[in-house]
Amino acid sequence: MDQEQLFAFDQIVRSGGYGRAAEALGISQPTLSARIQVLERDVGGKLFVRQGRGVALSDRGAAFLPYARRALEVLREGVAMGERAERGDAGRVTLAVLESLSGYFLGPVIAGYRDRHPEVSVAVRAGNHESLLPLLRDGVATLGLTVWPANAPRDLPLEPLCFLRESVVLVAAPGHSLARRAVATTADVLERARPFLWMRWWLAAPPRLTQMMERAADAVTVPFATAREMVLAGSGAGFFPWMQVADLIASGRLRQIRVRDLPALSRASALVRVDRGAPLSAAALALVEAVRARAQSLGILARGRSPDRRGSPSPIVARPRSSV
Repeated sequence: MDQEQLFAFDQIVRSGGYGRAAEALGISQPTLSARIQVLERDVGGKLFVRQGRGVALSDRGAAFLPYARRALEVLREGVAMGERAERGDAGRVTLAVLESLSGYFLGPVIAGYRDRHPEVSVAVRAGNHESLLPLLRDGVATLGLTVWPANAPRDLPLEPLCFLRESVVLVAAPGHSLARRAVATTADVLERARPFLWMRWWLAAPPRLTQMMERAADAVTVPFATAREMVLAGSGAGFFPWMQVADLIASGRLRQIRVRDLPALSRASALVRVDRGAPLSAAALALVEAVRARAQSLGILARGRSPDRRGSPSPIVARPRSSV
């Protein structure tokens, strides 16, 4: 059975006869009769009985009517949901994100997006770079915030939608010996960090930092969350991507230390999708724009490309300001 048959059945019930129902539907009476005959064959018996000049529901028809109307209502709801999804007002988007970008950076993005698109289901999966790639490859995640370049395998065609570049900063608690000076040297860091906190947030760490870790008097390899808690407790110092510690620096709970004989460090990441030839949904495009707006407001949106309404990249230019 199809929608036209159910519409015909419902209209006959409302009109009380075939003639008036055919007129209301704008079709011929033979066409209407043919639709009902097919529907009766599908449901296994007569839906109407003759009653004077019109028709009335048979017992089978009366039992079937509420289900037919429920099916029509579900179809109407489905059409309406499809229209809302096309506008970006409904649907589902899953974002796979680097753990280090999931808090200070992404939290306000998702909060604002949900305010503007309350009926879009949003899921966020956080982890290290290697754990995000399978989520994108398998279609679990629509979008990903990954390290860039991603060094993805050939069977995973990642398309960058916008680029982020953030400073990498050395921080310690205000009471730490390193934090008592505005500028330090690498020798100071190696001697005074105790411990020098080593976190893996590059696919390949800068050689200068690797050398520092190897030469430090006391070095500890720890995850981001552990390192944050350690420096907050006054134990050790380490180089963090700015997004990991921006809120703590702003509140005065951590202090940034400039290392004068160390070149400025930065980390590049990108918002990506897997290019399988299909355009992004309106809901996903809206999330892309929300990510870009957040990055631009923080001064970390780098020169790159952004998708247009068809999901195809179009040129953009951003001028990152100082991260701190």
